[in-house]
Amino acid sequence: MSDKTFNVLFICTGNSARSILAEAILNQLGRGQFKAYSAGSFPAGRVNPYTLEILQRWDMDTSNLRSKSWDEFAAPGAPQMDFVFTVCDQAAGEVCPVWPGQPILAHWGAPDPAKAEGDHEHILHEFRNVGLLLRKRIELMLALPIAKLEKLAIQHEVEQIGKVSS
Repeated sequence: MSDKTFNVLFICTGNSARSILAEAILNQLGRGQFKAYSAGSFPAGRVNPYTLEILQRWDMDTSNLRSKSWDEFAAPGAPQMDFVFTVCDQAAGEVCPVWPGQPILAHWGAPDPAKAEGDHEHILHEFRNVGLLLRKRIELMLALPIAKLEKLAIQHEVEQIGKVSS
């Protein structure tokens, strides 16, 4: 693989929490090397307010985040993806669109913080934990010498990263 900016799509069913967190984190940490996007198979139509609160506490830009359908990224003229990661088990089991260019696919499942119940601080804690898990996986991916690895080696490595739990 060459020295280019790699496009990454994070997919979750609702595209309101996990995939949005991953998009924002990779866009900040991987700036210049990666461009992240997120989408959902059945988008919620809004970003979860707890997602925005965590990202804002981490001083990450939330201005362009929105809940959107994965159909946007399978349409003609969409950015061609180099990587596509599912971050929820439900999306991993769904029939995904065919992604042009044969991107590297992996499952990076994470618990759904949007299902958390309790007071504001408890729910925020669940969102923070999922954000930290995704951040750790993204940091591991950023440490890979992607430009020097063969596609099959990269595939293996990103699959292993998806098994990191904390």
